[in-house]
Amino acid sequence: MGMETTRDRSVGKLFLSQQAYVEKVPKRFNMNNAKPVTILFAAHFKLSIDMSPKIDEKMEYMSGAPYLSIVGNIMYAMGTVDTGLTFNKAKMSDLVVGYVDSDFTADLDKRRSLTGYLFTLSKSVIS
Repeated sequence: MGMETTRDRSVGKLFLSQQAYVEKVPKRFNMNNAKPVTILFAAHFKLSIDMSPKIDEKMEYMSGAPYLSIVGNIMYAMGTVDTGLTFNKAKMSDLVVGYVDSDFTADLDKRRSLTGYLFTLSKSVIS
């Protein structure tokens, strides 16, 4: 899996890192020279199938980009990067904390509800 473990006995923690995996993902999709950018979407911004390309040339170009695979690789890493596990007595910060949000019929194309969740352990994302 390419996971690196580091133990800090002085504080009783074991750290898991996926740095090597994260560095391989852009290379796998020929994006190792890509530059990061931040794009902010308004809270009301919703994607729809009507926004997809209609011209054959653009459709062919878009079909060559493995978006699903890229996003899946990044999401896998999000759940495993730099998670600090504590083996001391449980403190308040060591508890699993969960958050959830849903948007009733937010999918403009199929009118289905969308739900997202986030769980943390010791203030690190685990799922």
